[in-house]
Amino acid sequence: MSHDRKRGAKSIQPVMSEAETQVEELKNKTKAKGEQLIKETIPKKILELNKLLESDIFSMSRYKSVIVKLNIPVPEVTSSPRLAINCENAKKRKMDCLEDVENIGTKVYSIPGGSVPLNTQLADLLDLIKPHAIEQVEIANQVKMWITFMVPKIEDGNNFGVSIQEDSITEARQVETEAAACLDQVSRYFLMRGKIVSKVAKYPHVDDYRRAVQELDEKEFISVKLALTEIRNNYASLHDLVSKNMDKIKKPRSANTDNMY
Repeated sequence: MSHDRKRGAKSIQPVMSEAETQVEELKNKTKAKGEQLIKETIPKKILELNKLLESDIFSMSRYKSVIVKLNIPVPEVTSSPRLAINCENAKKRKMDCLEDVENIGTKVYSIPGGSVPLNTQLADLLDLIKPHAIEQVEIANQVKMWITFMVPKIEDGNNFGVSIQEDSITEARQVETEAAACLDQVSRYFLMRGKIVSKVAKYPHVDDYRRAVQELDEKEFISVKLALTEIRNNYASLHDLVSKNMDKIKKPRSANTDNMY
């Protein structure tokens, strides 16, 4: 009787649903992909980005050559009748008159030479680094999930390997965040440049605004190179951390806990 009871106890096993089976398959694919990323994909990306950074296109001597001429001519200076009337009005305070001088600017209906072109050299560089930033977001996310799926269930003691896994997950998450921030830099540059160019169109006689556009373009060239350098460095740091601790990441808990004491 006891023998039959034992046989029945052994035969009882949890049955996985179809959804659970598919999720388990997804986890296994993610684990296999994650290890491949560390051993093959990321090292290739590091070498590819390093070669790109050493090319002439990102030579620091080029930062002056990215300046482009704005297609905004300087119109002839004419007095504004409306401004003259406002300032001659005895009832109008002097401060209000000064505010009119500051805000009236030049009414812009059209640019004689057509639209103001963007800086195509910088636009091409930004188009070059965007795919690398997007790819790094995806790769870092996959590495993060790969390590997450290998974290064992919570138990007391023997958690040194688990702490290494958590540090690696944190590093992957940081790489993912910084790559996403690199994409924000692209839109911020065009938005800021557009605002300054609109100032040049409204106040064409103010040379400081024209110079501000040049300074922004030079700064953006340097920022683009730094952003690409950070993408390469983030790959290198993530690969270094994970590859050095691969054994502990894959097997965070040792079967023999006696070595801990």
